[in-house]
Amino acid sequence: MNKFLAMLALAVLPNLAMVPLAFAHGPTPQKVEKSIVIKAAPAKVWAMVKDFGNMQAWHPAIASTKLEKKGDETHRTLTLKSGGEIHEKLRSADDKDMKLKYEITGGVAPVADYNSVMTVAAGPGAGETTVTWVGRFYRTYKLNPPIPAGQDDETAFNFITGVYDSGLANLKKVLENSK
Repeated sequence: MNKFLAMLALAVLPNLAMVPLAFAHGPTPQKVEKSIVIKAAPAKVWAMVKDFGNMQAWHPAIASTKLEKKGDETHRTLTLKSGGEIHEKLRSADDKDMKLKYEITGGVAPVADYNSVMTVAAGPGAGETTVTWVGRFYRTYKLNPPIPAGQDDETAFNFITGVYDSGLANLKKVLENSK
């Protein structure tokens, strides 16, 4: 009986020599989440964060922001101090929940399918605010290896981490020094 089952298994299963050992799958979704506590009232922080056309007022990498309406959609072009542009589309700005959602639609950012949420909430202490910035994205190169230099997961992750770290630190500095 055991010989019969073994022969049946060999007949039914595909030839294992023909099956690749690793199944290729494309890029892995990435996520960056950063928070900071700012000594300023939530309404004051939200007023700055939700101003989709004025990111250069608080992000140190942005030289200028150009806002434009395309039908019912709001788009912005961020001109970077280091050169290049990033094109983004506002998905929503919710005053009640103090939540801004946007996506990157093009430009020099080494990411694909990037969606982000910035949330402003009361902080741990009186007169404090917690800002949380979350981004979900993929690397630029969506095919399987070999992956071209600068289009890999690490490059995408490090870019977004740098944007969030420098942006949140400067948002805190700008708001705390504007009293």
